[in-house]
Amino acid sequence: MNEFEKMYETKKMTAEQALSLIKDNDYMFSAQAAGEPAAIMSKLQYLKETGVKNTTINTCLPLQYYDAFKDPEMKGVMNHNGWFFSAGLRDAHKQKLVSAIPQSSTSILRKVLSRLEYENRRPVVLATVSPMDAHGYMTLSVSAIYERDLINAGALTIVEVNPNFPRTFGDTLVHISEVDALVESDRPIPTSKLVPYTDVDAAIGKYVASLVEDGSTIQLGIGNIPNAVANELKKKKHLGIHTEMFTETMVDLIECGAVDNSCKGLYNGYSVCSFTMGSQRLYDFINNNPSILFKSCTFTNDPYTIGKNNKFVSINATLEMDLMGQCASETVGYHQWSGTGGQSETVQGSQMSKGGKSIIAMHSTYTTKDADGNEVLHSKIVPCLHEGAVVTTSRNDVDYVVTEYGIAWLRGLNISERAEALIKIAHPAFRDELRQKAEMYDIW
Repeated sequence: MNEFEKMYETKKMTAEQALSLIKDNDYMFSAQAAGEPAAIMSKLQYLKETGVKNTTINTCLPLQYYDAFKDPEMKGVMNHNGWFFSAGLRDAHKQKLVSAIPQSSTSILRKVLSRLEYENRRPVVLATVSPMDAHGYMTLSVSAIYERDLINAGALTIVEVNPNFPRTFGDTLVHISEVDALVESDRPIPTSKLVPYTDVDAAIGKYVASLVEDGSTIQLGIGNIPNAVANELKKKKHLGIHTEMFTETMVDLIECGAVDNSCKGLYNGYSVCSFTMGSQRLYDFINNNPSILFKSCTFTNDPYTIGKNNKFVSINATLEMDLMGQCASETVGYHQWSGTGGQSETVQGSQMSKGGKSIIAMHSTYTTKDADGNEVLHSKIVPCLHEGAVVTTSRNDVDYVVTEYGIAWLRGLNISERAEALIKIAHPAFRDELRQKAEMYDIW
């Protein structure tokens, strides 16, 4: 047994023992999405037995709705802040058991750490890592959003070591000497499958792909529209990847030869991302793959970093857009739905790139049900955002907007021209009403 293996053994604990290290007022950060240490998170209610007070758990797109998130008895023991809501957090929010922190992905950690320093609170990072190698190194595997930054900032570091998680390169290395406690687990890595996209998604995908030139650097998200876009991009050449989330469709683009990362201008030869989630095929592809670099989102999503890439194309979605171009992408009226993520920064960064473009892609409509159970069609392009809606991307930054009815290029247009361009790509059933409302509200 070498010195690193001895060190490893001294730090091995049960989840309960590891959580016993949490002190009053500690501020815990859980790794994002698939990187969350479920073996530890599932035991958070144990904090009630340790007697600690006024701790906080900070999550970002948690995949599971843990018992501690919906337990009213955790109030006063553990508060819950969310940077990006998922379905469970939307439910917890209704019960006043979680609150969102307004954020931009490249600055939020710095701002929270600044407040913790002012309040004399200790940061704690909870993350899942791949197994230790012979040199004492583990990796943060599928999420490097902010975890390495926290370790660098001196956070108490508690990790779940899991052999089912891939070993990755970039800002992911964690040495055993930096770890305060580790919990071993053999749970399966979370996986997700691609859902077949619709004809509407396919139409949007074709329009978006028409804006992507050969040699472009792309940023895609997850969902039916990005999947449709990726399918169309298989016809392109010499694409590069610089994205927050590395998706399974990007594996397809690499394997078919559309992506070779030869023209990026920054990290040529490498696909750059901050986190990933997908099928086992995706995890097998990134495992020990030095061409996939996981970088902190404080780097990946920085508009100035993005601007160093050639022909950078950001492709984002929104829930609602008004006739001036304001995007409400994270709330439905007053209700928090998701989070800002990297949208506003990738929108800005893409337009700082030489030949870059920012694209907001969305269906033109959505449906709800009335009191009788009948479906009611609504336009996503509206005269004014709904009351309570949060502006994620300002009208100052919106560039291209795409629906199944076409492309509106808002760059450099005045209010009247923007309104008309957006009305033209709205669903035909709403165009006359939108023009009437534009006249009524002086949107010119």
